[in-house]
Amino acid sequence: LVSAAILHKLTASGRRACGMKPVAAGAQLVDGILHNEDADMLRAAGNVQLPVNITTPFMLKEPAAPHIAAALEGVTIEAVPILAAYTEIQAASDAVVVEGVGGFRVPFNDDFDSADLAAQLNLPVILVVGLRLGCISHALLTVEAIVARGLVLAGWVANTVDPDMRFMRENIDALEQRIPAPLLGHVPRLQDPTAQAAAEYIDLAGLPGWHSPRVQT
Repeated sequence: LVSAAILHKLTASGRRACGMKPVAAGAQLVDGILHNEDADMLRAAGNVQLPVNITTPFMLKEPAAPHIAAALEGVTIEAVPILAAYTEIQAASDAVVVEGVGGFRVPFNDDFDSADLAAQLNLPVILVVGLRLGCISHALLTVEAIVARGLVLAGWVANTVDPDMRFMRENIDALEQRIPAPLLGHVPRLQDPTAQAAAEYIDLAGLPGWHSPRVQT
């Protein structure tokens, strides 16, 4: 949702913007074409239309960790086709938003995970923090992992997962004090969770290089 909201902001600013979800697990066959909810939302939010096998090079059916879903289909998730697809998207766009899958360190195969991909793409990262009990430790450990790989943490977005979370504001304040990047917005629990609705709560003005952003979330 947050990645799609960022895309909506980019297209509204007049940019040619495209979303990429390199690996999507949990796809369903519709009219002979595999669809994934997150990948479809990104596609709808952008204004650069490219083939699905470019914007999502690895579309997997099983809603499971990618290395498990890939093994079930006899597929090996590798960096080369993802990097080639990204290059094609980049050439057609002013801005590219690359969405992760399930967190910053998610296995793709025995020797390659989502953090490795982030390092190879070498994009600035926007961290999405799901607001619920335990989010402070999880977020700060993720920040450490991002920085340890020499990546730029461009900003972060607070996303309400548990609307009944106690001391939500205090948790956000604690994260603001400890995350060395600007808070770009706080997305509440939305009755109608569309990219346009979520975009109302995000401000990209704090992003370094806002005039030509290519970021990973």
